[in-house]
Formats: sequence, structure tokens, C-alpha cells
Amino acid sequence: MTVLDDILRRKAAEVASLREKIPEAELAARAREAPPARSLAASLSPRGGPVRVVAEVKRASPSAGAIDASLDAPAQAMRYAAGGAAAISVLTDGPGFGGSLEDLRAVRAAVEVPLLRKDFVLERYQLLEARAAGADAALLIVAALPGDLLWRRLHDCRELGLSALVEVHDEEEAERAVAAGAEVVGVNNRDLRTFQVDLAASERVIPGLPAGVLAVSESGIRGPAEVSRLRACGAANFLVGEALVRTQDPGALLRAFASAV
Repeated sequence: MTVLDDILRRKAAEVASLREKIPEAELAARAREAPPARSLAASLSPRGGPVRVVAEVKRASPSAGAIDASLDAPAQAMRYAAGGAAAISVLTDGPGFGGSLEDLRAVRAAVEVPLLRKDFVLERYQLLEARAAGADAALLIVAALPGDLLWRRLHDCRELGLSALVEVHDEEEAERAVAAGAEVVGVNNRDLRTFQVDLAASERVIPGLPAGVLAVSESGIRGPAEVSRLRACGAANFLVGEALVRTQDPGALLRAFASAV
């Protein structure tokens, strides 16, 4: 049994409980009333292009524990937007990351850049939640969506007007993502089975992605040194959370990322 298996079992039970409180039809009506979504892809760079950062609002994680339990989500998002973040990722998982959909709604009211709902999405219901709360994109984790579930969730995203960041960890998962029609692929340098981090995951996977697929390197990026290293494999887009939350000046760190060569 892996860490991811435990999280997914918890998440399935959580979604089942939420369905009893808010019917899917009600969520769908709320999603239809949401303003048109912004394009995540349009905010990112092609392979070898200028550095773009998806800055993450994150209070805690299973690997790091508490990072900043009192983090003000909209205030942090505003600092990110002012510092030049291309998009903002909002953790909405409560038990593992200290986040909520309320954080997403508050951030949406505070900034205009594209917002990614980062959670463990299993069902269409969660994508309706994301859209109704103001998300422009949602994270889809290949390891969490076996069989045809990845294709189905990508289809749901398109139908709802959401962009999808499809997360992979190795070449096999990348092939699945591309075959399912992913346009933006995030390479997680953290193995969700063990939570170990190795930047070599991006170095292995990104060069093999088709030219038209946008790549995002995720996890383990703490400063310009990691960005510079990953630029060598063609990485241009980076999802950064913990380093930005821990620093007193996220704008300065964002600018340092952008100038890394």
C-alpha cells in the first residue's frame, strides 16, 4: 500500500460524502453560471521559451508537514500575481495540505491570473466543484486515473471549459497522458508512491514529449539553481509551492526564477 493509495481511498470517501450534501445537478448549475475560464496553456511557455512559474498556495504537505498553517490564501496569491506568476495553483485538499475550496473562491476574488485547482481528482463531480469555485484548470494525476478514467476526466474538462494539467512521473505515464490527448503535461519530480524527490524525472521525461505538448516541471524546485539545471532539458514552466511560501519575499524569488539561465 502506497501513500497515494491511502490518499485516494480517503478522497473517494470524501467525494461520496459531499455528494450527499450538494447534488451533482446543483453543482452543474453553479458551474454553468461561472465566467468563461482563462486558458492555462496561453499563460505558459513552449519548450525552451521564457521561464513561467505556476505559484502554489500551500499551507502543508504530507512530506513537509506544516509549512505555514496561518497562510492567508488570497494575500499570498496577490503577492504571486504582483511578482509575475503566470498562473496560481491552489491546494484544496484539507487533511493532507490544509486547503479548501473556500481558499480557491477567495483567491479567485483576489487575482485575475489563471487558477489551477490542485487536488486528487477522481470524478467529474470534483471538476464541477472546481469550475463553480472559479478555477480555470484542474490537476489530473495519471497514477490516480487508471483504465479509461484519464480520458474521461479530460473529456469532462473540455466539456466544462477547464484546462487540464496532466501529471506524470515517468515515461510510461507520459505516453498515457499524450495518448489521452493531454495538451499540458506536468512532470512531478516527487514519486507519489514514496514521496521521494528527484529532478531527474523531468530530465528523463520532458525531452521525450511531443513538440506541441507544453511541459511543467513540478516539485523540488527551491531556487534558481534547480531552474537552471532543468532549463538544460528544455523545461520552461515550473510549479513551485513550498519555496515560495517559506520565503519572506515571493516576488523576489519569482523574479530570480525568471532570470535563471
